[in-house]
Amino acid sequence: MSNGKVYRGSCFCGAVQFTVSGEPAAMGYCHCESCRSWSAAPVNAFTLWKPETVQLTQGADNIGTYNKTPLSYRKWCKTCGGHIFTEHPSWGLTDVYAAVIPDFPYHAGIHVNYEETKLRMKDGLPKMRDIPKEMGGSGVSMAE
Repeated sequence: MSNGKVYRGSCFCGAVQFTVSGEPAAMGYCHCESCRSWSAAPVNAFTLWKPETVQLTQGADNIGTYNKTPLSYRKWCKTCGGHIFTEHPSWGLTDVYAAVIPDFPYHAGIHVNYEETKLRMKDGLPKMRDIPKEMGGSGVSMAE
């Protein structure tokens, strides 16, 4: 399913640079409290990639890691504090924040953890109470 394209991304200051290649496994918006607090925003735009499609090209030694739970290893640049991505080992996926891949054609397909939202979004996309069943959630949908 890979489109063969490579997209470049970086932290806020550019000290950490990376590429993502092909197609993400999923794209959407996360409304959970952890993502909102981490991003200091009412919602987080995510792109989920297989780890082997995310390649660090510069600044690997400049990446800090924090994990509040074993589900999410959040990564940021030690120089500027810019958030880069979150590794989700139990899912075998890496969430590269859509905003740090400027040329990537982001098209959300779903809202997850919508029960926790602070920003209602009426965009016609599916709204999941938590996350899809195949990822360990309830798989329950919600109304907009």
